[in-house]
Amino acid sequence: MLIDSHCHLNYKGLVEDQGNVLQRARDRGVTTMLNIATRESEWDDVLGTAIRAPDVWATVGIHPHEADEHPHVDTAKLVERAAHPRVVGIGETGLDYYYDHSDRDRQRRSFRAHIAACRETGLPLIVHTRDAEKDTLAILREEREEGAYGGVIHCFTASGAFADAAMDLGFYISLSGIVTFKSAKDLQETAKRLPLDRLLIETDSPFLAPVPHRGKPCEPAYVADTARFLAELRGESVERLAEATSANFRTLFSKVA
Repeated sequence: MLIDSHCHLNYKGLVEDQGNVLQRARDRGVTTMLNIATRESEWDDVLGTAIRAPDVWATVGIHPHEADEHPHVDTAKLVERAAHPRVVGIGETGLDYYYDHSDRDRQRRSFRAHIAACRETGLPLIVHTRDAEKDTLAILREEREEGAYGGVIHCFTASGAFADAAMDLGFYISLSGIVTFKSAKDLQETAKRLPLDRLLIETDSPFLAPVPHRGKPCEPAYVADTARFLAELRGESVERLAEATSANFRTLFSKVA
């Protein structure tokens, strides 16, 4: 029994065949999928999928790439939409200095607005960070002084030191299919030592298909391949990894329960 803690079921590559995508995931033992929002225009569709499928849940959020286009999405708007019973998290949000598709100051303001929504709703934060470790940690630490909140660093590819700092703040670490790539040696070393009780797994589909599906659109069923690789890497049984990561998900995303 596996959980895909981060997927984009309404993105091109999955939405055209969404019913079969969901069934293929179920056939491989995926019992829960978290459908992630990245821009306001998709909130209704992301939520709609979660309403139709009882094993799918939704988030509301603005990806850092989209921050320039969403200055009007503030804490109040996020809190309002997060009241729906199928919305269980805030994000994805964060900082992306690799592409810089949005102004960095606007990214930081949007990030803080999402964190404030987490504090107000009690829902966890889904964090995207790329080439922005220093600022991401600084904001997470500064905002913690305003009140407690929890969350996950999704699709983790940062340094081991960043993982340690994030876990010190109470965050979970979610690994995607990237961990299966031959080029991901540093990430694999970090993955070996992550505490089992702080670990989640995800696909980030339709992106980043794991080995042996490289080059194909990713889908939630492939979380089983990431889980198998990760279990072998860590010297654990797939069953133990699946049980632990599922329990971690339900602890963090407690609204699912």
